[in-house]
Amino acid sequence: MKTLIIIPAYNEARTIASVLKTIPAGSAVLVVDDGSGDTTGQIAAACGARVVTHVINRGLGAALRTGFLYAQRFGFDSVITMDSDGQHTGADIAAFVTALGQGADIIIGRRQANHMPPIRQWYNGLGALLTRILFGSALVDTQSGFRAISVSALRRMHLTSSRMEISSEIVAEAHRVHAKVVEIPIQIVYTEYSMSKGQNLFEGFRTAWRLVLKSFS
Repeated sequence: MKTLIIIPAYNEARTIASVLKTIPAGSAVLVVDDGSGDTTGQIAAACGARVVTHVINRGLGAALRTGFLYAQRFGFDSVITMDSDGQHTGADIAAFVTALGQGADIIIGRRQANHMPPIRQWYNGLGALLTRILFGSALVDTQSGFRAISVSALRRMHLTSSRMEISSEIVAEAHRVHAKVVEIPIQIVYTEYSMSKGQNLFEGFRTAWRLVLKSFS
């Protein structure tokens, strides 16, 4: 199975090298530099990753969709997405590959709630609840950025989100196309730096509103 590891990154010069160093040797890695104003792309390239650059910052969803199109265009069988801020470790990649080999279409890395800061538990719980109400998903960790998707499933899905709501959209589209989705436990590393990234209250409400709109589309 030919797997592409996709890492969307925006101004992650501080962490991108350490993230890439955790990935098993010989892996195909694509860093999507989403309009960074720092040296994220240059560092990633120096570490041996393939790099695609957005001229401007377009958002997490747009960066992931760029990676998905790349995987389809260059003949990959599956993708694995992971964050660029150091929360995820490449040590978990083998478990995703195993689950793909066992026939799952989509594998979501489930973070352990007791290992998550309270504010992240709240955001994750709200996202899972909204996804369940709007799209019928019974998954526990719909907002996890560590996931694997078969390219055959990607080809059946219609992903349009450009920002944080992409995580719920992937779950919604998986439900629509009857993809087989499973969750596996993953390690998670929270630092003061990683906690400063990602969702905040404003972004959380904006994401929720976009999900409501998506449910009517």
